Amino acid sequence: MTPNSQIAVVILNYNGVHFLKQFLPNILQQSTDANVYVIDNGSNDGSYEYLKSLTNLSIIRSENNLGYTGGYNFGLKQLNEPYWVLINSDIEVTNGWLSAPIELLKNNHQIAVCQPKLLDLKQRTKFEYAGAAGGFIDFYGYPFCKGRLFETLEEDNKQYNTTDEIFWASGACLFIKSTVFKEVGGFDEHYFAHMEEIDLCWRIKNRGYKVMFEPKSTVYHLGGGTLNKANPKKTYLNFRNNLSTILKNHPSKFVFFIIKFRLFLDGIAALKFLLEGYPSLVWQVLKAHLVFYSWIPRLLKERRLQSKNKTSSNDATFFKGNVVWRYFVKKQRTYSELIK
Repeated sequence: MTPNSQIAVVILNYNGVHFLKQFLPNILQQSTDANVYVIDNGSNDGSYEYLKSLTNLSIIRSENNLGYTGGYNFGLKQLNEPYWVLINSDIEVTNGWLSAPIELLKNNHQIAVCQPKLLDLKQRTKFEYAGAAGGFIDFYGYPFCKGRLFETLEEDNKQYNTTDEIFWASGACLFIKSTVFKEVGGFDEHYFAHMEEIDLCWRIKNRGYKVMFEPKSTVYHLGGGTLNKANPKKTYLNFRNNLSTILKNHPSKFVFFIIKFRLFLDGIAALKFLLEGYPSLVWQVLKAHLVFYSWIPRLLKERRLQSKNKTSSNDATFFKGNVVWRYFVKKQRTYSELIK
């Protein structure tokens, strides 16, 4: 631990001892200016025993698996550093990775969140799926990234090497001011995992703060370490949480039209799963819709609360078009083509 450090690097772990052994030594080596914490989410694979064998980090342990949202909310309540770096356990960091994002947060009171450049650990010249060069969202609530549209990953040719405002920062490696995290109430624990960082950033932007991409910092993400793309639980969480995020946060008075349109497109996605040989994922889409319907009263209450606390439309990074149409019909495969 570094006495009087203002930075906390925080890793959430659940049964990921293999990732800890592979990536934690690198994070510790490259984070000497920070205090490093591991929140163990009730692991039973030897993670806790391995962590206790290390001397240069602090362990926060939950007896149960609280998910990404609950695990981080539980652990972060126990920290006092003004700058938090939430990082996945399957990330390789680089020399000086903390400096530029932290300086960005320190030097501008309006900037609350920042993410570094995320590259693919296995294909190190390509952007990584989870965050690439920063996240955006279209009018219909579809998230995408600079450097990644749907399954298309761009080569990093330094085409996005500008410090820019984005809509959301990836939860795989997210720098945030602790005061702002507390101000908006942290992660929504109903989400459990997936898309919680988009909801968090949207609520933060509604308070008038900015979310930024800082390319001077680079990390490499293995990706898919928690749940792979064809995992039924991941499909369920993504479809449920995406609809919830739209209803809670979307500024348009046509939000119910947008929800109906998304439900229709979700049906098309389910048909695609069936044709691709994933019938189990069809049920996950249906289950996600049924749970979403049961959540509508609570989500509408939270929507009213968002409207009451809103201090800025802050929609400069809100993509007004339909990224699905642009990608699948107009064949625009890169972010540069999308915004041209």
